[in-house]
Amino acid sequence: MTELDLSGVILAGGRSQRLGQEKALLRLWGPQGPTLLEATVARVAAVCAEVLVVTDTPRSWPLLPARVVFDRYPGAGALGGLYSGLAEATSPYILAVACDMPFLSEALLRSMAGRPRDYDVLIPRLHAQDRHRSGSASWVEPLHAIYGRPCLAPMQEDLDRGERQIIHFFPRVRVRYLEQDEWMRFDPAGLAFRNINTPQDLEEARRILGL
Repeated sequence: MTELDLSGVILAGGRSQRLGQEKALLRLWGPQGPTLLEATVARVAAVCAEVLVVTDTPRSWPLLPARVVFDRYPGAGALGGLYSGLAEATSPYILAVACDMPFLSEALLRSMAGRPRDYDVLIPRLHAQDRHRSGSASWVEPLHAIYGRPCLAPMQEDLDRGERQIIHFFPRVRVRYLEQDEWMRFDPAGLAFRNINTPQDLEEARRILGL
C-alpha cells in the first residue's frame, strides 16, 4: 500500500474547556515554532497524500497545507468528526488522529499506512493496569486509527440515533487490532497516544519535550 490511497484526517473540533485555551493553537516548541495543529499536519502529510482538518467552528487556517472541512454533525463529538473526514476524503481509507497529540510517531503512522488493507478499521490496542480506565486491562485508541469507507453507513446510523461512542459500530465492520508488541517497535513508551486535555497534560508534555 502507498500514501496515494490514504487520506489523513485531523480532528480539530471541541471547545477545550478543561484546558482553557484552543489546543490547535498551542506552541509547544517555542513562540517561533509551529502550532500543535501545524506540527500534526506536517507529520500526517509525511504519510498521506491528502490531509483534511475537521472543525466544528468557523475558524479558517488559510496558510495551513491542508483542506479544512466542516463537521457534518457539530456537537456529536469525535464520531461526527471521523464521519465527516471519511465522507470528504478522496481516498477510500483515512488515517485519523486528534490535533492534540504532540508525540505522534511518523514511523508508527507509516507502518500502519503500509499494512495490507484487509480491514475496515485498523486500531491500536493497549494493555496496562490503569486505574483511570475503570480497571480494564485493555483499551483501544480510536483517534490514532485507520478507517475505510465501509464504516460510513454504520457511523451514520449511530450518529442519527444519538450514539456517540466510536467503538459502538465496530461489531458491524471488519476490525484489525494493532497489538502492543506491534506498535511498541516504533513507540516503546507509548507516547504517540498521549493527548492534551488539561493544564496538567500540557505541563507534562512540556516536561517530556524538555521545555
